[in-house]
Amino acid sequence: MAYPIENKLVIGIASSALFDLSESHRVYLEEGEDGYRSYQEAHAGTVLARGVAFPFIRRFLAINRHFRKQSPVEVVLLSRNSPETGLRVMNSIAHYGLDISRAAFLTGSAPYVYLPAFNAALFLSANEDDVRKALAAGQPAGLVLPAPHSGPHDDPDDAELRIAFDFDGVLADDESESVFKRNNDVAEFHAHERRNADVPHQPGPLANLFRQLHVMQRFETLLARRRPGYRKLLRVAIITARNAPAHERVVTTLKSWGVSAHETFFLGGMDKARVLGIFKPHIFFDDQLSHLQAPGLSTPMVHVPFGIANLITTASDVQPSLGL
Repeated sequence: MAYPIENKLVIGIASSALFDLSESHRVYLEEGEDGYRSYQEAHAGTVLARGVAFPFIRRFLAINRHFRKQSPVEVVLLSRNSPETGLRVMNSIAHYGLDISRAAFLTGSAPYVYLPAFNAALFLSANEDDVRKALAAGQPAGLVLPAPHSGPHDDPDDAELRIAFDFDGVLADDESESVFKRNNDVAEFHAHERRNADVPHQPGPLANLFRQLHVMQRFETLLARRRPGYRKLLRVAIITARNAPAHERVVTTLKSWGVSAHETFFLGGMDKARVLGIFKPHIFFDDQLSHLQAPGLSTPMVHVPFGIANLITTASDVQPSLGL
């Protein structure tokens, strides 16, 4: 009988997102592929340090401990390593007690092409080329950015999983950003959004992930009604630079998809770090690098290089961004 992976909320992750591979990468750059292979095989028993996405993945997998019968989530390792050089990664996974048993070792090939085979709603990697190609192929992906502080922050085992999303270019398409880019005119953008307040956006790259998280939100809401004192495991926020009147189209879009967030912030261009510092997500997805590189942030950040705001241009071609 085939394993029902289609019934799971699946995240595909590269070893570069899960662990700190900075030393391994240095060896690869200095000694080439052969030196890298020898180094990894010689250090197969040396545990890798936790990477930026480690706290998020650990908390995500902990959901299964509370629902052992359903086991609703899964993480699959998708690696450019060979099985021999990837042995250190698998040994590190075992050392930390992460319930990751499925893996694909592709010996240099791009891993994102196998996302549909594993029913993955997200692919996390520190390889920008892989992430951009995945998005170009219509696959959900995000680039894990280097930690802005020493080591990833993690919560106690009983803490909830907190996930935060930007809206435009992440959950929704980049139509509104494209309107702004046409003339760099905020008034034109607001006029466009008022005219289309009743027209839902098309889904963006992480819309399906959000939908699947919402299914879990509804399930937890039912449990909370049946079990007094039940502590919810999941908390989801949308943090967008939109404000009134452009907020209406966000509401219209989410309603048409039949989804919602626990908390939604319409910041009107206010620094998102002010909200992130209080919400303290285990991971935050945004299509604008300027939001992810603000000083003082300690949140694990994922860049979604999607849409017109992320077209590769020369410095002289860079245009202002509405920052949605």
